[in-house]
Amino acid sequence: MKLSLNGLKQLCENNLVELKFRKRTQAAGKINNHRRMLCTLDPTILDSQLGIEILNFKKPTMSPPYSASSKNLLTVWDIFMQNWRNIPIESVDVISTVPTKPAENFWKYFDKVIRKMSPRQKINFINK
Repeated sequence: MKLSLNGLKQLCENNLVELKFRKRTQAAGKINNHRRMLCTLDPTILDSQLGIEILNFKKPTMSPPYSASSKNLLTVWDIFMQNWRNIPIESVDVISTVPTKPAENFWKYFDKVIRKMSPRQKINFINK
């Protein structure tokens, strides 16, 4: 499913979102130019005690040196990489969503699926 920047932002503010997108820059020697990600922008998850302790969420401390939206990018919290990432809107596909309201929905999914993943499984997910 393709969405506008604002549409994807709203989706991420209320869900855990599985995305697949084409990388804008290709690392030398890499065959796969796509990436998958689990991300959210839901402050009730990220700003919670569990979000800070388990997801290692950190609020931005400064503004980025450029406007992400002017470059057709959306900045989201990457659950696996545990950091902020920019998503290129022109090539993003929404694969699935998990509602984050109430927050228990997210944490149940996290415990059932994400927490059980090995580092290798996470890498395979990202590169699939």
